[in-house]
Amino acid sequence: MSRVDHIAGQTFHGRKGAVANSFRYGVDYLLLDPERAQGPGLFARNRRKLVSVWDQDHGGAPGQGRGVIWLREVLAAQGLPAPLRVELLAQPRILGHVFNPVSFWLAYSAEGLQAVVAEVTNTYGDRHSYLCHRADHGLITREDEIVARKIFHVSPFQPVEGDYRFRFDIGAQRIGIWIDHSHAGGGIYTNLIGRRVPLTNLGILRACLRRPFGSRRVLALIHWQALKLALKGAGFRNRPAPPADEISR
Repeated sequence: MSRVDHIAGQTFHGRKGAVANSFRYGVDYLLLDPERAQGPGLFARNRRKLVSVWDQDHGGAPGQGRGVIWLREVLAAQGLPAPLRVELLAQPRILGHVFNPVSFWLAYSAEGLQAVVAEVTNTYGDRHSYLCHRADHGLITREDEIVARKIFHVSPFQPVEGDYRFRFDIGAQRIGIWIDHSHAGGGIYTNLIGRRVPLTNLGILRACLRRPFGSRRVLALIHWQALKLALKGAGFRNRPAPPADEISR
């Protein structure tokens, strides 16, 4: 049995380049062991509740995921050691609906964090994952910056080019994740920061009142920001075909 943690965090997005735009929103993430998680009565894993996390939402195409089994296969195929422990950091389903622009698989050895898989989903329903680890396979610390080449279309206002620079600070009391996308014409900087506390029924109810509709709200805010960028004259790019490979570095 493993507890579920609630991160009532803040996410910031800042656009780099000629067309400026930035915003900061509150967001609710859960951090849990996807194999043994046990939470309060309003939460369930792979069952219908007010708040839930389902294997099918992660580890593969949206709605067809295989959960932690997929992660273990990915790490083995990439030549990384089998993790001693795995955690998933993701937004949950609220009343059955979920959309995660990005969620994170955290793979631990006995000593600490050894790899992260950033699972990115766009509003078209495509998904691609970026495998983050140190070149020497050492432990990932808050000082480490892990670079991955961007190959997946996320925003119609950003090109599919450039690099992501990831930093992770996963502590017992707080989490911090920073992602810096840079390309020749600009890019975007984003982060997710928040305290981690045990998930409770009261915390669930407060989150649903404070940020109602869960991921439906997230989708509405994404489209609101897209409208603002269009009105500011940001160039629009059509959706390209997603990458053939579901994971890259």
